[in-house]
Amino acid sequence: MNLKSYKHKFNIKNETMSLESYLDLCTTDSSVYSSPFERMLKVIGEPEIIDTAKDARLGRIFSNRVIKRYKVFKDFYGMEDVIEKIVSFFTHAAQGLEERKQILYLLGPVGSAKSSLAECLKELMESEPFYALAVRGDKGVIQISPIFEDPLGLFTQKDSEALGIPSRYLTKIPSPWAVKRLKELGDVSKFLVVKLYPNQLEQIAISKTEPGDENNQDISALVGKLDIRQLEYYSQDDPDAYKFSGGLCLGNRGILEFVEMFKAPIKVLHPLLTATQEGNYKGTEALSAIPFEGIILAHSNESEWQSFRDNKNNEAFLDRIYIVKVPYCLRLKEEKQIYDKLIVNSSLAKTPCAPHTLEMLSKFSVLTRLDVPQNSSIYVKVKVYDGQSLKNSEPHAKSFYEYKETASAKEGFEGLSTRSAFKILSQVYNYDIEEVAADPVHMLLVLKKYIASSDLNDAKKELWIKFLDEELETEYFEIVRKDIQTAYLDSCHELGQYLFDRYIVYADYWIQDADYRDHDTGHLYDKAALNDELEKIEKPGKISNPKDFRHEIVNFALRYRAQNKGKNVSWTSYEKLREVIEHNLFKDLDKILPQISFEKFATTEENKKQQNYVARMKEKGYTERQVKRITEWCQRNMKGK
Repeated sequence: MNLKSYKHKFNIKNETMSLESYLDLCTTDSSVYSSPFERMLKVIGEPEIIDTAKDARLGRIFSNRVIKRYKVFKDFYGMEDVIEKIVSFFTHAAQGLEERKQILYLLGPVGSAKSSLAECLKELMESEPFYALAVRGDKGVIQISPIFEDPLGLFTQKDSEALGIPSRYLTKIPSPWAVKRLKELGDVSKFLVVKLYPNQLEQIAISKTEPGDENNQDISALVGKLDIRQLEYYSQDDPDAYKFSGGLCLGNRGILEFVEMFKAPIKVLHPLLTATQEGNYKGTEALSAIPFEGIILAHSNESEWQSFRDNKNNEAFLDRIYIVKVPYCLRLKEEKQIYDKLIVNSSLAKTPCAPHTLEMLSKFSVLTRLDVPQNSSIYVKVKVYDGQSLKNSEPHAKSFYEYKETASAKEGFEGLSTRSAFKILSQVYNYDIEEVAADPVHMLLVLKKYIASSDLNDAKKELWIKFLDEELETEYFEIVRKDIQTAYLDSCHELGQYLFDRYIVYADYWIQDADYRDHDTGHLYDKAALNDELEKIEKPGKISNPKDFRHEIVNFALRYRAQNKGKNVSWTSYEKLREVIEHNLFKDLDKILPQISFEKFATTEENKKQQNYVARMKEKGYTERQVKRITEWCQRNMKGK
């Protein structure tokens, strides 16, 4: 194992330089004094520009407009609009606009990826270094400012021209710690500057705070507090007697994450107002103001936000919040990708998951999150939101934005949470005591149990059960019907090939307007008789234009033989005719299932058929236990379909 990169993370040697060297560096490299917003924007990088007009599915979802995607957010599926709003916040803040004075607030239901976004932003912040003020203390030990303050805080806007630095970067104030050192040193040039990387583990420019007990929480969680152990050596108003341990102190020059912010008492949040608007805040002791330049990232659920918003006493605070709504995913493909990501990052990565299992959970999850539309089916709406083409199957379906305009503000903020879906998926994988695996039959059972045991109201329970019975179970029956049918027919290769070859011969003679004599029976077929035989095969397959179909198939077969030295064409090689033959072999599932025997005392022929069938189903992604379970489930449900 190569530990170089791992060791590097914990053995970064902080580069130290004189203040003068730092100022010289500022004149040649503007990134040296860049704000946290600018550093974040740099790490996010340039987007991939996607013209959705060139992608049929995305074009239907985004009305053919141009969208942006960022590589660093690639694992956040279906969140293009959310990500773009977050990036816009950093872009405007980096430009020095009003956003730099606002709190980035992620608002969404439980399990909508708010925390994951926050973690991602903190990880990104660790990638770009910044420079902090320091001094050489006793025995030559370097003492870094406890709040990692900007060296430019020692200067004012009047020094802009002399330093060659834009004046907007010279609006900061020195901390009480720096003021004391300046008095002790007597010369600003004796300060040092240290190059640091933000670090979550060491709480360097990245901090996290949570609301505590409402009865005992105070502002010290944000601004720090007096260190009573130092009162033996320093007076109470001495900066060295102060413990700069608050979230604003440790998150300075980087990110302060405030979890469930609006659960905290309003008095605890007051320091955030001055920190964002004035760039400094007061501590708990008689110290001068403490500077703050950083990103305040907060998130909570909608219920806390609504309670806070409805309180008129909080109006001043509300004006300082940049809201980014983070709803649940409403697109089937992307919802499945979220589950795929979960499984890949778990011990279940190599555990069997039968086809259509994740698709079923995705569809159920999305259905529960959508508003039921008027004058339209919710089952059509879910396909439109997924960007599927319904031009032929549902010609009266509305467009994506027509559904979106009539939806309520709560669409995407209610329904099955992604977190609950993960728990359901865990139960499905462990449902069978003899095999850790997932399949749609167990998914249906677990979903029904989940709904029955949930605290949903009766109307919601009835609707969710309706989704299972009307859509998911019915849809899966049709899907598994085809899986079983094709698996069984694949084991009947010889019969399929015979029908294919006979169709090609009949069609070829029919096109040539010639009679055909069967060599085995001696029976003579004229054109009318050939047409009758061809129609027997075509009609079950619902071939709308037999003449063109026959020409197409014969030309394909002749070209194949010419290109492959007379080799015969496999009956499965041409999709259209393969489907027609499948319809002829077994038009109904009830003619197939009785021939699939799992009985102990089955005949040798039956066992062979069953083994071939199981082998084909395993090739599709089922385990042997799942094949038996799904086949039996299909037999039980066949009569009602």
